Amino acid sequence: MPVSGRSVFTRRRVARTICALAGSSALLLAGCASNTEGGGSPSGAAATTVEVEKVDAIAAEVPEKIASSGKIVVGVNIPYSPNEFKDPSGKIVGFDVDLVDAVGKVLGVTPEYTEADFDKIIPSIQAGSYDMGMSSFTDTKEREQSVDFVTYFSAGVQWAQPVGKSVDPNNACGLRVGVQTTTIEDLEEVPAKSAACVAAGKPAIEIVKFDSQDDAANAVALGKVDAMSADSPVTAYAIKQSDGKIEAAGEVFDAAPYGWPVAKGSPLGPVLQKAMQHLIDDGTYQKIAENWGVEAGVITTSQINGATS
Repeated sequence: MPVSGRSVFTRRRVARTICALAGSSALLLAGCASNTEGGGSPSGAAATTVEVEKVDAIAAEVPEKIASSGKIVVGVNIPYSPNEFKDPSGKIVGFDVDLVDAVGKVLGVTPEYTEADFDKIIPSIQAGSYDMGMSSFTDTKEREQSVDFVTYFSAGVQWAQPVGKSVDPNNACGLRVGVQTTTIEDLEEVPAKSAACVAAGKPAIEIVKFDSQDDAANAVALGKVDAMSADSPVTAYAIKQSDGKIEAAGEVFDAAPYGWPVAKGSPLGPVLQKAMQHLIDDGTYQKIAENWGVEAGVITTSQINGATS
């Protein structure tokens, strides 16, 4: 499988969740979230406030440059719901944002989010322009040669089906499966499963491609496809937003850690790791994940450079 990426090369997947309304038609997914200014906000996500307090013992270890400025500069590429996208006012929001905001409170600093092309974030960290990155980066051994990562989530592939239907992702021969165009699920994962069907003398999977992940989820809700395949946090968020119309089909597979990149050898890495572990241990992390419907990917231990491949 290629290096994780927003494109096949850059992020883990290329999946983007963009809410597409055709004319005046109402979207079936309740509270559908757009990734661009002017779109809808995530239903329920903004309603829960998680209180976080500064932890002096950890904050005392923040590098002087960051501590003296009172801010941590974070490079981010959007949209990628539910992790990082814009609400109707243009504010950057999402699961990652809530988590990094919580880390900032533990450390007594304020995250300053700066938009950038995804493939420019790591070079900008290396150059010192950003203190860290936050864009659903998969921690890989290849990337660890350039930067360090602080892990905070486990993401893989997750299928979804209409409620009450029984779909086995490992035996979907002859079914119609929705994917977002140009995602790994579109280019590799589902085609490989379909090829295995054909090799076994069974009907191929009919791969139904959609321009947006919301369109794929709507097709599942309407029964126009038998299932869909997407990144696990994307699928989890679609399920949360579906008002009970779709559910998970099978377990998450091909999982790998998401991490925040920091400069190689930077003292910021251990500080972020301690802050993240504090949020795990006191339950704040779990609450934030549940708020966004992505609790299936929570981890129990934050690591520095936890790549599995």
